[in-house]
Amino acid sequence: MSLYKKVIDGDIRAAARLMRKADDRDSAVHAELTGLFPATGKAHVIGVTGNPGSGKSTLVDMLVKDLRARGKTVGVVAIDPSSPFTGGAILGDRIRMQRHFNDEGVFIRSLATRGHLGGLTRSTNDVVTIMDAMGYDCVIIETVGVGQDEVDVVKTAHTSVVVLVPGLGDDIQIMKAGLLEIADVFVVNKADRGGADRIVAELETVQHIVGQNAREYRPIPILKTVATSNTGITEMADAIVSHYTDLEDTGGLEMREEERLTEMIFSLVGETSRAYFRRQFDELDKGNKLTEKLVSRKASPYDVAEELLKGARMNEGQGPGAGSRDGKRQQTHHQDTKTPRTTKRVK
Repeated sequence: MSLYKKVIDGDIRAAARLMRKADDRDSAVHAELTGLFPATGKAHVIGVTGNPGSGKSTLVDMLVKDLRARGKTVGVVAIDPSSPFTGGAILGDRIRMQRHFNDEGVFIRSLATRGHLGGLTRSTNDVVTIMDAMGYDCVIIETVGVGQDEVDVVKTAHTSVVVLVPGLGDDIQIMKAGLLEIADVFVVNKADRGGADRIVAELETVQHIVGQNAREYRPIPILKTVATSNTGITEMADAIVSHYTDLEDTGGLEMREEERLTEMIFSLVGETSRAYFRRQFDELDKGNKLTEKLVSRKASPYDVAEELLKGARMNEGQGPGAGSRDGKRQQTHHQDTKTPRTTKRVK
C-alpha cells in the first residue's frame, strides 16, 4: 500500500515517514502528495510569526493546550534555525512542548530552515498537506524568528498571528515593512514588561490612519499575553477561531485557499526550475569554463542566463516541467480535488 493511503487511514508512522521523505526531497514524494491532496482542505492553518525572542514557542505551546481543551486536534510545524555546519536543527520547540508528547490529538514536527529564507522551509507546505490529510482540525506553523520582510507564512496560513514584544526599541519601525501588513491577529507577548501599552497604542494609531484611507477596513484585534503564566491565551485563541469563522461566513476562506494553493504552485515551479537550470549550467560550465569566464568578466551573467533560457525554449519537452523534482520523468495521475474526504479523524 502506498504511503499516502496509509496516511489517509490514520497511520501516524506512515505520515512521519512521508514528512521525512518530503523534507529530504525524495523522488517518490511528488506522486505520494498528489495522491494525498484530495483528502485535504479541512484544516485551519494558523501561522505564528514574529521577531526572535518574542516567545513564539511558549505561546504556541499554550495555544495548543487551549485548542485541545476546546476539543480540537492540532498539528504543529515548528521551524527551527539550522546549523551552518550540519544543516540540522536543535529542535528547541519540541523541548518546550514536552507536555503534549503523550497526547494522541497533537502531532509536532520540527523542520530545519536549511538556509531557506522567509521564516519557513522548502518543505513546510508539504508537511502542512500531510497533517491536513491526517485529519487535524488545526495546523499551527511556528516560523523561525523573522525580520521586517520575511513574511512567507502569509502565503501558507489562513490566519496569521504576529507576535510582538516590548523592549526592542522603535517597535513600529521594526515591523512596518512586512509584519504589520500580514497580521490577522496582533499579540503583544511578555506584556508584564514595561512598554506593552505603548506598543498597543502605536498599533491602534497605525490602524486608525489606515482605516481613514480605506473604504472598507476592519480593525485587527490587538491582544496582550504573558505566555509563561497563561495570561491572555484564551482571548488569543478566541480571536484566531473567530477570524476563521468570519472567513467561512464571508467567502474569504475560499479566496485565501485559492491564493495559498496558487502560491504553492509557483513555489514548486520555482524550485523545480532552479534545479533544472542548475544542471544545465553545470553542463555548460564543464565544457566552456563559464565560471572562470564570469569571474574574469569575459562572460556576462545576463548572457549566460539568456543562453540557459534559450536552451530551455529549444528543448521544451525536456525543460523544467518535464519531470519530477529531481529531473526524472514521472507520470502524474490527475485527481478530482472535490473528492469527498474520507480521512480517519485522529483522537
